[in-house]
Amino acid sequence: MLQEFKHFILRGNIVELAVAFVIGLAFAAVVNSLVENLVLPIVAMIVGKPDFSDLTFTINDAVFRYGAFITDAIQFVAIAAAVFFFVVKPMQAVMRRLTHPAEEEGMPDEERRHQELLAALRASR
Repeated sequence: MLQEFKHFILRGNIVELAVAFVIGLAFAAVVNSLVENLVLPIVAMIVGKPDFSDLTFTINDAVFRYGAFITDAIQFVAIAAAVFFFVVKPMQAVMRRLTHPAEEEGMPDEERRHQELLAALRASR
């Protein structure tokens, strides 16, 4: 039974998942730091303060903290923008450079042959 457990723990998927989790936590710390230290000060310059948590209103002794929601929404949009512009777009650019037009799915065979001939002609120059 211990041998099976060892095999289960050392399977590639488990180890890869653990590494991805740790890298994800480290990346989250970097993105949070980017938002808190660079983006929210810009918001503070524009609006006057980076944290709206003290904005509330009260109805029948119930306190509604709408400012905390506004702060969380700004942080969400800033984090989404950071991930999009610093991870997604660069990865798309890298994948476009690595993918050759002849390798694309759905390309007709005749077009693929034309692309291969053009690539061969360019390489022979």
